[in-house]
Amino acid sequence: MKKVIILFLILFVGISVWAQDCQCEEQVLAREHMFCEKGALSNNVTITNLRNIICKGNVFKVAFDCKFWSECAKAGERVNFSVPGAIYTQEGTLLIPACSKVVGTVIRIEKQRMPNKNARVYLNFECLILPDGTAVEMSAKPLTKDSSLKEGPWHTAGKLFSYTLGLGIVGAGAGTGFAFIPNPAKLGVGYAIGIPVGTTVGLITGLITPGLKYHAKAGEEIPIILCEDLCINKQCQ
Repeated sequence: MKKVIILFLILFVGISVWAQDCQCEEQVLAREHMFCEKGALSNNVTITNLRNIICKGNVFKVAFDCKFWSECAKAGERVNFSVPGAIYTQEGTLLIPACSKVVGTVIRIEKQRMPNKNARVYLNFECLILPDGTAVEMSAKPLTKDSSLKEGPWHTAGKLFSYTLGLGIVGAGAGTGFAFIPNPAKLGVGYAIGIPVGTTVGLITGLITPGLKYHAKAGEEIPIILCEDLCINKQCQ
């Protein structure tokens, strides 16, 4: 009788351990898809019984929590971002809840330099913080050609335009002044000389001066691309 009881206990413990192992074994439940952002290399998401896995190459947007100025930042500095809204798959699975945060670290800053080279900021996004305070390890970078943040072509064109227009006005004024000295009738000639000279000097000045610093407003959104799979445990949501 004693042997039967011992055998029963061993069998019971074995079944319990087996059942527990079965519950912890990860099983793929579905293959779903992110809403594809421009420039994304993937939109695949793997749904398991334990985790939601946003695959490497997916893209989503984050927003600066505070204003950011490249001239005030240093390598190693942490920069906080927010996820603008909850992120779902096309099939309706919640991946990243609203009010989640993303933490990035400044890797390197290249200051603006001559001729007309804009400042560049390199960031590594390394942590996703969910609304309940759970931190999830991640690896992502800005989705740009060289993985840096810099002022866009419109800002650069605006700088060149301001130099060209400003010195063009100065040239027009100088031409007008010189025209009035000998003969007011030569005003048109003064304009014809002053404006082209001023605008040419302005354009050249804009091209050879240092480029723009990188400035971002609080709430400004940037796209980031995952360098590795982002794995979010189901209990974390």
